[in-house]
Amino acid sequence: MKASSVFRAGEWVEVRSKEDILRTLDNRGQLEELPFMPEMFEFCGQRFRVFKRAHKTCDPPNGFGGRRMLHAVHLEGVRCDGKAHGGCEARCLVFWKEAWLKKVDDETESGAKPQQASIPDARFEGRRGCTESDVVAGTRSRDDRENSGEQIFICQSSQLSQATQPIQKWDLYQYAEDYLSGNVPLLSLLTTFLLFVYREIESAGLGLGSALRWVYDIIQRLYGGTPYPWRIGKIAAGATTPSAKLDLQPGELVRIRNYNEILPTVNENGYNRGMSFDPEMVPYCGRTYRVLARINQIINEKTGKMQRFKNECIVLDGVVCMACYARYRRFCPRSIYPYWREIWLERVGPNTSSSNGADLAAARR
Repeated sequence: MKASSVFRAGEWVEVRSKEDILRTLDNRGQLEELPFMPEMFEFCGQRFRVFKRAHKTCDPPNGFGGRRMLHAVHLEGVRCDGKAHGGCEARCLVFWKEAWLKKVDDETESGAKPQQASIPDARFEGRRGCTESDVVAGTRSRDDRENSGEQIFICQSSQLSQATQPIQKWDLYQYAEDYLSGNVPLLSLLTTFLLFVYREIESAGLGLGSALRWVYDIIQRLYGGTPYPWRIGKIAAGATTPSAKLDLQPGELVRIRNYNEILPTVNENGYNRGMSFDPEMVPYCGRTYRVLARINQIINEKTGKMQRFKNECIVLDGVVCMACYARYRRFCPRSIYPYWREIWLERVGPNTSSSNGADLAAARR
């Protein structure tokens, strides 16, 4: 099966010029149903290292399965700032179609003058493409532009169901590409699949669940690893869950409470006041991080409408979803910021050193 992109994780690329990119887009500002967003123009002409190949992704509003995308990558540290989308604060990792990029060879990377940008693909020769105004107009739905009602936004995240295809549960090639693309080391693939088998046995109703969880925790404790991440919250479903008010601000250091401290704050379904505590958050428990932001509003990916949070919602610097435990979308490279309730955190002194999310991700590989 052919690889979904010519780029691999770790390679250097240059974002093509605005003119070249506009030529690849239709009159909606999209290529292969994926929008090129106004927030991306500022990166034209700049060089970045490929973070991961975006051959697959998640689309939570439309189900828990994985989605396949062609000809796309994520670049290191390039996230949407939401300025053209009503101030959305989701900070999504941007998707880049390979037609918008060109590979930087060793000579160019070392500082030599880059070659003149060329048309990315023969498909776009002589094509008019679209204008920058078309790209800006493409951030709002036609219904929004024609009616004076609530704004309906269009962004890469809201278009994922159109820009991708579902991955079948039994499709093993996705994992081969995880490895061949440089996204995931072989050891991580093997250990994650061993954990998958372990989880299947633990939850199979054979009466071994309690013993297997105990053994898992003992082994992980010996090696400084993560406790068993599939635990049931202590509060009955439908009952009120507790809160705490710390009024945390960006830049402050916090320690994420231990998993056994968090379980009494969530219900049997893993929720605290409507926000889930996901197994993907467990590896960060007990570590110290810096507050990146308080999130007040994000675009609802399913409706395109701006969603405003009633309760506190915190994101932490370097703390992203690593997709280690997701049943049908393991190793999703999207690296979404998980949201934290203040009751799951505790403020620590300024002299405390913070943990490094990248180091944790590397350690789990």
